[in-house]
Amino acid sequence: MATVSPFKALRFTKEAGPLAELVCPPYDIISERERAGYLSQNPRNIIRLELPKDGEDPYAAAGEALQAWLADGTLACAEKPAFYLYEEEFTAHGQKKKLSGIVCRVGLEPFETGVVLPHEETLSKAKADRYDLMKATNCNFSSIYSLYFDEKREIAFVLDKLYKTAPDEVFTTEDGIVHRIWDIEDENITARISALFADKKLYIADGHHRYETALKYMKDAGQTPGSGHPCASVMMTLVDIGHEGLVVFPTHRIIRGLENFSREDLLKNCAAYFKLEDIGASDFRAKLDGAAERGEKAFALYCGGQYTLLTLLNPAVMDTMLPGTSAAYRGLDVNILHTLILEQLLSIDKENMANQKNLIYTRDPSEAVSGVDSGEADCAFLINPTKVPEIAAVAGAGEKMPQKSTYFYPKLITGHIMNRLV
Repeated sequence: MATVSPFKALRFTKEAGPLAELVCPPYDIISERERAGYLSQNPRNIIRLELPKDGEDPYAAAGEALQAWLADGTLACAEKPAFYLYEEEFTAHGQKKKLSGIVCRVGLEPFETGVVLPHEETLSKAKADRYDLMKATNCNFSSIYSLYFDEKREIAFVLDKLYKTAPDEVFTTEDGIVHRIWDIEDENITARISALFADKKLYIADGHHRYETALKYMKDAGQTPGSGHPCASVMMTLVDIGHEGLVVFPTHRIIRGLENFSREDLLKNCAAYFKLEDIGASDFRAKLDGAAERGEKAFALYCGGQYTLLTLLNPAVMDTMLPGTSAAYRGLDVNILHTLILEQLLSIDKENMANQKNLIYTRDPSEAVSGVDSGEADCAFLINPTKVPEIAAVAGAGEKMPQKSTYFYPKLITGHIMNRLV
């Protein structure tokens, strides 16, 4: 099903400087202060192209900078098509881990064909930004992160041998993550890898906006899936969904700006659906972990200096609230929180959520707590991470989770490998 192909990557040359100074995290998690810091370290950092802010037309400025860097040798395309194996070595939950995947071109397919499947809703504003950049530069600077099933470990059998060889590039970024890249140019190996992906479905983990943007870019260029034109594909990093290095962090919910908000009223109303338990500040993470291990659906509410564990009493209530949806979708922690509490009890509808009027997000629980303590927020819900099998089940059912349902860690670095669309 999936068309996975090697390609001639666009990359920084040695003359541009150390690769660690030229790459950056994904554009959507970078602050203006961080952006300035990357450029002060090296003015040719990829952030100048990936998150342009220069001039009256930043997108046009990014296109001009790209052409200048191609002309002066800052960037150059590889001579041979290749797959690029990519590995990140990092620490999560106090443990050393490695996550590896294969960077490639993937043939674009509309979601309805069931080849590439989304799992989250997208926002039109973010898609417009990525489209304007793609149109001005005709390039993918960052890779979409997708997952696949390899139950028979046929792909792993091929890739594991390659990972045992010396990498072609190694660098460490300021966050301490070690990045390794292998260039796989052997035509017999690349053909074998492509063939093994031919019957796979790909599940987008991170990059929904960029994928939908790529579909529009292809259509506006007059191309169709399978045409063979570079813009009928998009750059992806594909990771085995069973990889032991996969880590998903939770994204907590901060509630703000509600009229006549009352903690007492909220807890009273929550008692209809949840068991309530007062817990200490140092207990909430252990309590949430314990609930997850028991298969329970629970959140920690922080409000007025107090933590309350909310544990769902009867999961069958979601059958009534979300009829016509899959069991996987109804059982998602974020859907239970959004449906029963945010929509039903706090009257925050989906449009409100999408516009982040009364709802904002953070991966840092201390940020959620400090927002409440400062009076900037009414309350916060600290949640468990979505499990990877849940993500696959929802995507496989053709459904989409609410925004910010997942935070895959670590993020894929931007700028080590790029893909030209012309």
